[in-house]
Amino acid sequence: MAAQERGADWDAQRGLLFDLEASELKSEPTGAALTAPQAASEAAVPEVVASSTDLVAADAAFDPLAPLAARMRPRTLDEYIGQSHLLGPDKPLRQALERGRCYSMIFWGPPGVGKTTLALIIARSTKAYLEQISAVASGIKDIREAIERAKARKRRGVRTILFVDEVHRFNKAQQDAFLPYIENGTVTFIGATTENPSFQVNSALLSRARVYVLKKLTEAELSQLIDVTLSSERGLASYHLTFDSKVRQALIALSDGDARHLLSTLEMLSDDAAPLPDGTRVITYAMVGAVAGRRLINYDKGGDAYYDLISAFHKSVRGSSPEGALYWYARILEAGGDPLYVARRLLAIATEDIGLADPQAMQVGLNAWDIFTRVGEAEGERAIAEAAVYMALAPKSNHLYTAFAQARADASKLPSFEVPLYLRNAPTKLMAQMGYHQGYRYAHDYPNAYAAGECFLPEELHGRRYYEPSGRGYEQHLQQMAQYLQQCDARAPASEQRYPPEHAAQKLAELKRYAPELFDDEIGRNPSHN
Repeated sequence: MAAQERGADWDAQRGLLFDLEASELKSEPTGAALTAPQAASEAAVPEVVASSTDLVAADAAFDPLAPLAARMRPRTLDEYIGQSHLLGPDKPLRQALERGRCYSMIFWGPPGVGKTTLALIIARSTKAYLEQISAVASGIKDIREAIERAKARKRRGVRTILFVDEVHRFNKAQQDAFLPYIENGTVTFIGATTENPSFQVNSALLSRARVYVLKKLTEAELSQLIDVTLSSERGLASYHLTFDSKVRQALIALSDGDARHLLSTLEMLSDDAAPLPDGTRVITYAMVGAVAGRRLINYDKGGDAYYDLISAFHKSVRGSSPEGALYWYARILEAGGDPLYVARRLLAIATEDIGLADPQAMQVGLNAWDIFTRVGEAEGERAIAEAAVYMALAPKSNHLYTAFAQARADASKLPSFEVPLYLRNAPTKLMAQMGYHQGYRYAHDYPNAYAAGECFLPEELHGRRYYEPSGRGYEQHLQQMAQYLQQCDARAPASEQRYPPEHAAQKLAELKRYAPELFDDEIGRNPSHN
């Protein structure tokens, strides 16, 4: 009953807005009469009632021929799925909307998470007219016409929300065109962007709008969307669809947090679902693979098959097999895996299995990722394949990986040793009097920019070593450098030694008695891998 009342209320509100817009060019605004130039300007403003985003969206919800994503577009906050961090019962944005208040804002999030839908709901909640502009297809002329229509509504006491989709695609001049009308209240601005607004939106516009980060829908939220769609008369209730949990998980994984993608896939599957004698229609796992355009091996992220492919790929690269790396990468793609997941795994390999044996590997991995995002899927997949082969044939060393693990273990399990006074800065006279910075040896004052005999660890850790180069690839050079520096330390005169020669051995012995587990050869040396 509550839903029917809300629907009736919106129908009445929609009719009021339609009447107001239909009379835009016929009725005189309240207040002073229009001057001749103003009247000419008003008459030049095109009528937009029929193409209003707000009205079309409302009608599409009841149009059986509209796409499923349009029919299932939420009409109220109660119907909206996702973004609980913004729209939960106790969240400020929801409370403001429930009070009918709205302010300029920017929605930043990936596709299909409800940016446009939320703008529609905000317009309804605040009894405002939604004027929509797409930065992909609009220019300054479109902005000016939208502003003129908003001015006309303002004179009649009707609020306008100006929704700009893909706002990051507007240049600085186009973005600046909104500013005076946001400040004087002609429009309430709502922008939507898939790019970081800190880099893509003018600071002047950012300062006038609150930024909200919209997140991908979680698996639980996508599952809820499936249930609502299957049971809704606006959705697929008339199809009487049925499928097992494996199909549900595949649908959720394929959509990757994108509600629109999920609904589009579900709509295609509903048309092909096989009818049963009892009137239900079945969606099979094979059908999901056909609609996805690829062969699904297993989209259950908790299942063995998915992780087995990733594990085989990682082990092939670590094991210096370019053939294995390419084959398992191809299998991952054919299974519907995300190429960027493989790119992320390659970056992990670069720091974990290759390390400083080839520092360039990390840059190769980053370049492959960048090419994928800049150029597109076909070229990007090849770039990732190139990075995989490069890393498979690169020299291997996990010595940096284990050194860092050992340092983290020390930092976690040992007391928080004080920073030696000579390593502290002395920005004030009091600090200098307390001994801060005294005795610090500036490396560039010494031959080869190295103060031999110095210690840069807490005294309690003097003699502790974490990183030992392997002698493979570039680490061969690093090993030679480390040995040279150790020889310089040994030859340094006693006056330049921070501590006497026996000090390091003494401190290491004390450390072993205090925390023997930190000296277990297994710590950080044999990490588990998928």
